[in-house]
Amino acid sequence: MEFINPTTDYAFKKIFGSDQSKDILISFLNALIYEGHATIQDLEIINPNLPPKVEGLKDSSLDVKARLDNGTIVIIEMQVLNVESFGKRVIFNAAKTYAFQLKRKEGYSMLKPVIAVTVANFQMFPGYDHYLSRFQFQEVTTHYKHPDRTIELIFIELPKFNKPVAELETLTEKWIAFMKEAELFDAIPTNMEDIPEFNQAFEIANRAHLSRAEIEAIERQEMFIYDQQGSLNLSRREGLEEGRAEGRAEGREEGYKESKREIARQLLGQMEIEAIATLTGLTVAEVQALQGD
Repeated sequence: MEFINPTTDYAFKKIFGSDQSKDILISFLNALIYEGHATIQDLEIINPNLPPKVEGLKDSSLDVKARLDNGTIVIIEMQVLNVESFGKRVIFNAAKTYAFQLKRKEGYSMLKPVIAVTVANFQMFPGYDHYLSRFQFQEVTTHYKHPDRTIELIFIELPKFNKPVAELETLTEKWIAFMKEAELFDAIPTNMEDIPEFNQAFEIANRAHLSRAEIEAIERQEMFIYDQQGSLNLSRREGLEEGRAEGRAEGREEGYKESKREIARQLLGQMEIEAIATLTGLTVAEVQALQGD
């Protein structure tokens, strides 16, 4: 068997965000949020529609949103490109989701907790060895957790997870391995095949069950991501080289920024202004200025 890459836009939402994905998503969230315990018994996928087959912002940031049986809202995002200020964007989206729950004339008591689960295909916290991190409000000295559950942030950094498939033990480890390595498997691993939700996930991810149009859409998204990764890496190298040649910190920064502007110029007309700004780290105003030029 041959499986698609779960980190691409179309594949991610097809596996975790479609109407038939409820059991898969419950198992996935129980693994990442509740250490594999069957805490979540039911949920509602809030945005079950598959993404459009176009290139743009959603090729680099992928979202599924669900409401758990206790009212908690969970945002699941798969981030494949390490764009500038991404960590701040995670906090912004979580806070916005928390605040926008209230309808007109509703009191604060109606607010439910929000959990933002981010799976990153890069290292978000260099120098920190743990591949799964969880952040909550707590007192700095005593680590006393705030009694009102408001916003929690959970990060999974795929490059930090290197456990061999044959040694996977927990449900958490198995789902992280699925996200990182599913496309490398030629069969369902024996230590996963007795779990119904993995059988369902691999069934959806099986290339043999996809149409030619779906496969082409996934391949275009993968190529788009690879191209942008290459462009960003090149811009960083060019910025550093120019800075070293000039021997000034401002030279490095300006060289890096000019490279980002050049990438933005190439993307004008192909992507939305906001998408280009998010991808390159430029502001919307800076991208609009390039469009004017």
